[in-house]
Amino acid sequence: MPYSAKLILLVFCLVLLAESRKHRRKRWAGQVEVQKASHIYKKNHDVTKTRTGKSEQLLRVDDHDFTMRPAFGGPAIPVGVDVQVESLDSISEVDMDFTMTLYLRHYWKDERLSFPSHTNKSMTFDGRLVKKIWVPDVFFVHSKRSFIHDTTTDNIMLRVFPDGHVLYSMRITVTAMCNMDFSRFPLDSQTCTLELESYAYTDEDLMLYWKNGNESLKTDEKISLSQFLIQKFHTTSRLAFYSSTGWYNRLYINFTLRRHIFFFLLQTYFPATLMVMLSWVSFWIDRRAVPARVSLGITTVLTMSTIITGVNASMPRVSYIKAVDIYLWVSFVFVFLSVIEYAAVNYLTTVQERKQRKQREKFPCSCGIPTTKTMMLDGIYSESEANSLEGFPSSHLVAEEDKQDKMVVHLALNNTSNSSRKRGLKGHVSLRIIQNTHAIDKYSRLIFPGTYIFFNLIYWSVFC
Repeated sequence: MPYSAKLILLVFCLVLLAESRKHRRKRWAGQVEVQKASHIYKKNHDVTKTRTGKSEQLLRVDDHDFTMRPAFGGPAIPVGVDVQVESLDSISEVDMDFTMTLYLRHYWKDERLSFPSHTNKSMTFDGRLVKKIWVPDVFFVHSKRSFIHDTTTDNIMLRVFPDGHVLYSMRITVTAMCNMDFSRFPLDSQTCTLELESYAYTDEDLMLYWKNGNESLKTDEKISLSQFLIQKFHTTSRLAFYSSTGWYNRLYINFTLRRHIFFFLLQTYFPATLMVMLSWVSFWIDRRAVPARVSLGITTVLTMSTIITGVNASMPRVSYIKAVDIYLWVSFVFVFLSVIEYAAVNYLTTVQERKQRKQREKFPCSCGIPTTKTMMLDGIYSESEANSLEGFPSSHLVAEEDKQDKMVVHLALNNTSNSSRKRGLKGHVSLRIIQNTHAIDKYSRLIFPGTYIFFNLIYWSVFC
């Protein structure tokens, strides 16, 4: 073999030896890294990942028929219930309903869901497992609308314990009917009820009960309403009977609401009272100021009509009389009577003036005496004092235009005979006393306020 061929073969062998050593060094470094990583993994190992099977397999969901209740064919299964009220969203008088958001929790035992556990720890699931197992079919009686919150996922929680006990919780908003009595509105208190009942299972199959009695109902301390004061929450339970299906356990959430009166005092009672008082101003206006008194009366009547219409617009059309109706309609009657009072005063004034004109035409000034004088005397003087005019002060003599609260005395005096004036009147004297219709306004100034104050005392003592 030539020398050059031997040299080439030697170089090739050296290259192969170098490559094999480099590859062995890389494999050794890789094994060290794997051993370090495995050490770190063992150090931070999550014990929840040791369960190799699915939760459905652990609970043996596929091994049982969950369309049937637990212990089917045996005694009724007890289902405990507790509720935590999150908020009272609204109370509607027009629709006679209320809206409430609450956490509804059910407690029962289903041995088909029991599983082995060395730590006796429960397992918690979301709403996806609920569709695969049996849960109580509780619904809200007399509810109009209800839904389970689904932001960001369905607000459903299912917690299963190793011995088969189950906790099922939901966050629900429900709008239910509330029978309200408005006979004392707005000085009323309303009691509303939210009713829970099983839809399909009678008391022979499912026994629904409050888990901790009256302590089963919890409320948030921050719950408040703008128009009502929440007085108390309490729970009750009884049996409900349906003629076609039988007896069912029914649970009741009762709460009492008392209405705040201050809003209605400002919006209804004070304006109505002020309108009545404003109508009394016309009693102090001159009876001859017809435009002023008529316009004031019409304005107060229309304002009272507007107040009554506004109150009834926000209320249901009930067939009985409410407390606010009594107050508003009595106030309306007072305002209306003030208008009628001026109509009576105006009519009587017209009749009086017509009689006076006829009286003047009946007794003209030519009474056989050349000069006739007409004087007005205060009504405190008697007829004998009127006949004796000697020494009568001139301050008591008033003009003919000012006739209010006076008696009209027509005196025929003979100015040419001074002796007859000293001995008394020897002519024809006619005395006519006419009661002024302005006295009606005087009496109204006392009767109207006194009667209205008396009505207010009776009203507030009865309804408060």
